Amino acid sequence: MSIINVWFFRFNKPTPWRGGDSKSMKEEFETYRLSPTIMYIIGTIKVSLAVMLLISIWIKDLSTPAAGAMGIFMLGAIAMHFKADDPSIKSFPALILFILSVGIVAGEVVLADL
Repeated sequence: MSIINVWFFRFNKPTPWRGGDSKSMKEEFETYRLSPTIMYIIGTIKVSLAVMLLISIWIKDLSTPAAGAMGIFMLGAIAMHFKADDPSIKSFPALILFILSVGIVAGEVVLADL
């Protein structure tokens, strides 16, 4: 839900987690020196993965690939914060989502053996 919130409802709003001194998603991607095209591609993929994770409540086979891919994107988000020389705290939401994604994948692997 937080991915959907960020990309749809807080897209043009400042948050304490934005890279650099950015006040919007577009400014944040400019801080990372990424194009608007890349911004929309990443946003589309992240929102799609978030929707897949929600759907995986009912369709279990979606959880592992969606969580795995989301984890990779969260590592990318953390890397972008480091690239922008942000304080570590700005990476906190991405770190939490990465840990949750790893937990889902690990849980699925463990449960598959039971």
